[in-house]
Amino acid sequence: MRQISANELAEWLAAAGRNERPGPVLLDVREPWEVAICRIEGALAMPMGSVPARQQELDPDAETVVVCHHGVRSYQVALFLERNGFASVHNLSGGVAAWADDVDPSMPRY
Repeated sequence: MRQISANELAEWLAAAGRNERPGPVLLDVREPWEVAICRIEGALAMPMGSVPARQQELDPDAETVVVCHHGVRSYQVALFLERNGFASVHNLSGGVAAWADDVDPSMPRY
């Protein structure tokens, strides 16, 4: 599993928007109330506790970036996915808090 910064993810998403590179699957493992406050556009919401039962909904061959509030829960989910055969998993270091600090200062914080 690789750590990815908010700025690196923003560059990746921008490149995908220009069709220069395929975009990742953004997997947001926060709770629904957290996602209701703020989210990275295009992220799939799947609370951490539901991932083991729902992992078949994800493509194990797709590049996947796991997101949470500060990067701790997403790290745990990324390790779980990697141990369960997912080939290319990234953890958003610092989570949506880092995204708000480094990429989108207008994002609501909690």
